[in-house]
Amino acid sequence: THPSGSLFPGAQIKRAIQTGQVPIGERLLSGHQNENALFGVDSVPFLATSFDDADKLWEAAKPTIANTLADQGLHLLYSVAWPPQGLYFRDAVSSVADMKGIKFRSYNNATSRLAELTGMLPVTIEAAEISQAFATGVADAMVSSGSTGYDRKVWESLNHFYEVDAWLPRNYVMVNSGVWDGVSDQNKNVINACAGLAEYAGNWRAKEYTGFTLQGLRDGGMTVAPASDQMKAELQEIGKVMTAEWLEAAGAEGQAIVDRFMSLK
Repeated sequence: THPSGSLFPGAQIKRAIQTGQVPIGERLLSGHQNENALFGVDSVPFLATSFDDADKLWEAAKPTIANTLADQGLHLLYSVAWPPQGLYFRDAVSSVADMKGIKFRSYNNATSRLAELTGMLPVTIEAAEISQAFATGVADAMVSSGSTGYDRKVWESLNHFYEVDAWLPRNYVMVNSGVWDGVSDQNKNVINACAGLAEYAGNWRAKEYTGFTLQGLRDGGMTVAPASDQMKAELQEIGKVMTAEWLEAAGAEGQAIVDRFMSLK
């Protein structure tokens, strides 16, 4: 394996698989939202804010996402949710007004739009570049999981993590369709079984890892706490705006996914 963008930068992984430069790879699903709004279903703020809801949302969205990827020459193997997304800041904030002008790390359409609606300045930074970006002042805030912050030791630069549980983004593993078609049925069954196990184990580990990483942030010296009531209320209103925008962009297919999701809750 080639982690942390060591073979291809994150933004190039999907294209590299489509063109056969590599047969298989992993990428953040919402990283492709510019191509198709449906890929951003996992990052609609406050639509699915727990692991259980994220599983239900994926159940509702998976057939549509799989078909969309198939049309692009890709076979979906499996997907795992990240832990809930919270807000990291260098300095304490208690309202959206406190966020104005802060340089904010973005990694997809949703995070860029969140920055705009809160008055922050979005800066595109891949996961592998987070530590350096904060250390050098390229960014001073981000929305991400406790896992990302713990793995990147962001307490060396940032001081506050607010538990807002905005969404649970997903990573997914895809295979070049031509390569997949060349695999025997017997081997496909074995690979699919392994993929199912990886998805189950990955989601279970993500749940287990959440509490561990938040404690790790505390141990590193960060203040980890729920957002203030004012901040939560203001973010909920921003979430309503972003949900409406996503539904407009995703069209009937997006609305159908949300309807299926609501029926599963």
